[in-house]
Amino acid sequence: MTGVVMPPIQRTALLLDLDGTLLDIAPTPDSVVVPHGLTDSLRRITALLDGAVAVVTGRPIETIDALLGDAIPAVAGEHGAAVRHSAQGVVERPPYPPPPSAWLDAAARLVAAHPGTLLEPKARGFAVHFRLAPSAGEAVHACLSRLLEGQSIFELLGGTMLWEVRPAGAHKGRAVNALMQRPPFAARVPVFIGDDVTDEDGMKVARAMGGLGLRVDSAFGDPPGVRQWLAAVAAGGDWPPLPIS
Repeated sequence: MTGVVMPPIQRTALLLDLDGTLLDIAPTPDSVVVPHGLTDSLRRITALLDGAVAVVTGRPIETIDALLGDAIPAVAGEHGAAVRHSAQGVVERPPYPPPPSAWLDAAARLVAAHPGTLLEPKARGFAVHFRLAPSAGEAVHACLSRLLEGQSIFELLGGTMLWEVRPAGAHKGRAVNALMQRPPFAARVPVFIGDDVTDEDGMKVARAMGGLGLRVDSAFGDPPGVRQWLAAVAAGGDWPPLPIS
């Protein structure tokens, strides 16, 4: 990551993915662990940036609140299908439709037929995880692809050991754009940190706005590297060098 220069901290908006970035990937979505000290670091950094810190994730906003409490005021959940701009703000949901109930029924049958797979329902879509059943990945992709044939309202997106059905146009780039339109993010320089293909849209928009899109593996190594870097930011009040340079 030679040549990466962080914007001045007082002008930065920090946008963070969750799984694989702030938190270690776990066997199931419900088994993730929030390491000691992470929420304290996030609270200090949020104060340093006057509130311009957000989690941008495929998870529901309610899940982020349950995991991180009041450490993060702004959250874009479900790849931008739900956005909260501040701690006191309402959750805004663009008019994306929910998936047909028949699709969820088919996904439930798929999971029942492949032990170790897991269905994660969301308000505007769903994901099927196969981390505990890697050999089922092809069957999951084939089944969900068949469900989406002949329509353009939903799309199928691959992630780390999962396939996800989400509304077409709901992606992290749009989430970043929505957050950056309002205070405390507006007029700041976005820095997006993520690890997965689902984060590429967010990185692309951050870069188009004159900011940075940083991949975990190339800039920090792994989620512990991200957390150590954030702890150093919280302790020092400024950006330390990236762990990998």
